[in-house]
Amino acid sequence: MPNKQKYNYSGKLERLPSTKVYINIHYLERGNYELHIMHNNKLIKKTTFKK
Repeated sequence: MPNKQKYNYSGKLERLPSTKVYINIHYLERGNYELHIMHNNKLIKKTTFKK
């Protein structure tokens, strides 16, 4: 079974006008994903989802 290549994407958000953040996964390929939410280099929430 071939190993799948893992990609790391990161981004920085400036001050948001609201307290809600929406992530559109429409353009992601099918598969399992992990979402890490960090604050001051500390992990505060880790969740997985499948598309």
